[in-house]
Amino acid sequence: MAAAASSLISTFVHHYSPFSRSPSRKPPFPLSKLKCLSLLHRNQNHNNNNINSGILRLLNQFHDSFSLNPHNLLFTESPSSSSSSSALDLLLLLCTSLALSVSLFVADVDPSFAFVVTTARKLQTDELATVRLFQENTPSVVYITNLAVKQDAFTLDVLEVPQGSGSGFVWDKEGHIVTNYHVIRGASDLKVTLADQSTFDAKVVGFDQDKDVAVLRVDAPKDKLRPIPVGVSADLLVGQKVYAIGNPFGLDHTLTTGVISGLRREISSAATGRPIQDVIQTDAAINPGNSGGPLLDSSGNLIGINTAIYSPLVHPLALDFQSPLILGIVEQLVKFGKVTRPILGIKFAPDQSVEQLGVSGVLVLDAPLNGPAGKAGLQPTKRDAYGRLILGDIITSVNGKKVTNGSDLYRILDQCKVGDQVIVEVLRGDHKEKIPVILEPKPEES
Repeated sequence: MAAAASSLISTFVHHYSPFSRSPSRKPPFPLSKLKCLSLLHRNQNHNNNNINSGILRLLNQFHDSFSLNPHNLLFTESPSSSSSSSALDLLLLLCTSLALSVSLFVADVDPSFAFVVTTARKLQTDELATVRLFQENTPSVVYITNLAVKQDAFTLDVLEVPQGSGSGFVWDKEGHIVTNYHVIRGASDLKVTLADQSTFDAKVVGFDQDKDVAVLRVDAPKDKLRPIPVGVSADLLVGQKVYAIGNPFGLDHTLTTGVISGLRREISSAATGRPIQDVIQTDAAINPGNSGGPLLDSSGNLIGINTAIYSPLVHPLALDFQSPLILGIVEQLVKFGKVTRPILGIKFAPDQSVEQLGVSGVLVLDAPLNGPAGKAGLQPTKRDAYGRLILGDIITSVNGKKVTNGSDLYRILDQCKVGDQVIVEVLRGDHKEKIPVILEPKPEES
């Protein structure tokens, strides 16, 4: 740019100097073009109006005064022109050239683009929809810090140190926050950071280890809480777009997009090993810091809870929030602080052990007499007086639904309620029996 400015000045000096000009020479740089150039420069550097407006007025006045007047001293070769007028003209040209050069420096525009007008960048319709979805739902996503109490080995001081973190989302205006259980597991204290970076202490309202769901509560002003909209349709389809939002570091939100890769997947709870049904498989990236955050459909409605626990499946997973089971768990935790889940009251052998026996079903290892199965008369596995192992009952079906392993039994019980009577078919010795059992609630967890 400096070379261009220097060249411009030298051109004016050389061609318009009274000492270097021949009588027949015409100006090599028409002033009409100079005016057009100044107009282009003015359009390109609109943000520098205060600096360039005076320069451009000077250029225009210069053009008007010399290009329209045929008797102008600069372009006429009148013998009567004085040296003082020529010197004045030269001085005016030098000042104008210098002012134009300074404006090029001050404008801070790349030389190759100084006179190029670029159009504003426009987003596509689908991009605008994604941006709008992200902006509308990020205020509902929070950052959760899991703090643990530890003692310093040297000073013996008791300190609270972060042992984990994750995401969550606002459930209602009462301050309930929904997240994964493994995000808060083992915490002595919890902190929740909202979208505006305000931080509040959180209390655990309740959790369900078996389904990896937890509900917290913060005492935050209602104007700071923005509940996330929950989808009402359960008609999820493989291939539809999904959006995972998280707040992994508490500083800013992240968004990943993808499609539903599979439905009704099954994983095991990291806390209890109990199977979790109705899991959504997606190719949207879900990093560990995004666990507990919402999975949304293209309308911005909640359809799942992101989870990053270990699974044999390659793709990331999310708990299906439109499943009556998961939605019912959250509603019970919010209302009662616990989940009332029916149980048979038995302990059963690993599936591999039963397979080695060459039978199909669930082998009862223990059935306490004060439990539902014990009261109904199910037989546990035991040893006789000689130490020989006597197998207990092997459950083969419940309410007519076949049971081949522990996952089948849990899946059937998840569809039942406390107080329901179920018909349990067992293999006892070499014959089958049907035993009615009244389901009881699961003992409270601490």
